[in-house]
Amino acid sequence: MTLADAQPQALDFECETGNYHTFCPISCVAWLYQKIEDSFFLVIGTKTCGYFLQNAMGVMIFAEPRYAMAELEEGDISAKLNDYEELKRLCMQIKRDRNPSVIVWIGTCTTEIIKMDLEGLAPRLESEIDIPIVVARANGLDYAFTQGEDTVLAAMAHRCPKSNAVVEESEKQERGNAITSLLNFGKKKEEVVAEESEYHDHAPLVMFGSLPDPVVTQLTLELKKQGIKVNGWLPAKRFTELPVIDEGYYVAGVNPFLSRTATTLMRRRKCKLIGAPFPIGPDGTRAWIEKICSVLDVEPKGLEEREAKIWANLEDYLEIIRGKSVFFMGDNLLEVSLARFLIRCGMTCPEIGIPYMDKRYQGAELKFLEQTCIDMGVPMPKIVEKPDNYNQVQRIYEHDVDLVITGMAHANPLEARGINTKWSVEFTFAQIHGFTNARDILELVTRPLRRNNSLKDLGWDKLVKEEAKV
Repeated sequence: MTLADAQPQALDFECETGNYHTFCPISCVAWLYQKIEDSFFLVIGTKTCGYFLQNAMGVMIFAEPRYAMAELEEGDISAKLNDYEELKRLCMQIKRDRNPSVIVWIGTCTTEIIKMDLEGLAPRLESEIDIPIVVARANGLDYAFTQGEDTVLAAMAHRCPKSNAVVEESEKQERGNAITSLLNFGKKKEEVVAEESEYHDHAPLVMFGSLPDPVVTQLTLELKKQGIKVNGWLPAKRFTELPVIDEGYYVAGVNPFLSRTATTLMRRRKCKLIGAPFPIGPDGTRAWIEKICSVLDVEPKGLEEREAKIWANLEDYLEIIRGKSVFFMGDNLLEVSLARFLIRCGMTCPEIGIPYMDKRYQGAELKFLEQTCIDMGVPMPKIVEKPDNYNQVQRIYEHDVDLVITGMAHANPLEARGINTKWSVEFTFAQIHGFTNARDILELVTRPLRRNNSLKDLGWDKLVKEEAKV
């Protein structure tokens, strides 16, 4: 992966040999089936996978979600049954009941172990049922659960159309850009033409990363203010609206865990990756927009005032966390971006634990983190890849931190030891991108601190008995 941004040298990187205490990547189904509205996700795994999905997405029990489990029995695992016929039966049922525009097969650990040839089965079955089948091996062999989305988007990148494909012009316009259609809804043709003339003449730009529709609209409008046109988003709201991607197109990611998708777009589709910090927090959003502007040779305007206004609106939260320390145990690969934003807010961060670090894809973010520490006059955090949780707990005691952002497995044990915690998974599902959502990040971060302040006012500052009478 070749990026213009050099890897920062002042940051201290370490690698331990801990286990990956994160969810299984098949959990990506939870947000992707809602994002891609005409899709159906078929998870091919054992009963354990089914139990996990039932627990992870139990709130959807009344919504009849667009995903299902293809449970492997003993006969399947011992290769006594015909995989093709069984998958064909399930896909025919899905077509009959739901008629989706695409079926996504999610491979699990079991399909890897028994060497199930999903990529070989899919094209043959696709031609029989006349529905595209995308194969994504979002299994537990990945480092973090968010990488499930990365695997799915990398598989979908191969399905993005090319402009020189045999498609009628009218058909192409029908497919169009869903975001552009939404922004132009209700406007006269003359108004749309006038707005189009406001864009700078730059190379086509495609964004990748699954975000809620309101956040997609916000980021698209932020770039529109700079005269930059977004040609499409991967994934699109509908599979039939995947963006056109040609050789030489510029692409930019919005999440730090999408390195596989970035590699696929560069190597397979010959795109140019814009190595920018990620649009998390007002500082990150401004840096993201500025880097895109610089690559597309556009002069950014009004960003300094925009960022200053957002910071002024966050002051009530900043008063709570300024001068406090935060420790990241590592869970969802958002740690570096969140740490950089919180350091800019006035916190210190002795350590950033992260399950996996792609220094090339996150190169710009690492450089921005280093610069933020210099600007704020705080020590550089130590970045620990694949951290050993036992060692981390000792370091948490040693640094006497005010807040630990951790996976759900360790939150309660740490709370029982009098350490403030926040679930890292909440940042995965919250709207944290862009200028306007910075407040949501600080709402999550300050919640345990505000709760404890309220408990102290009530005289309940000791919730755990140090000695128990037998």
